[in-house]
Amino acid sequence: MRTTSDTRAEADAWITVLSRYGHLHLAEPGPDGAWTVQRTPMSTPRTLHHPVLPLDFVADVLRDVRRDASGLPR
Repeated sequence: MRTTSDTRAEADAWITVLSRYGHLHLAEPGPDGAWTVQRTPMSTPRTLHHPVLPLDFVADVLRDVRRDASGLPR
């Protein structure tokens, strides 16, 4: 369990890392710390405004990446 609240810097770092490692098709920072992200070229872009939203998105991506790495079907 977290003892501190989510920060924009933490969200920025995670989105940047996922993008650099090729796990995101699109990751664009927007005004006021918002992010527009897209998993694949065919998926719908999402705009994430609050620091909690990008971190929830990151958790979903990491679950998918781990599932893919383990060889289990999605």
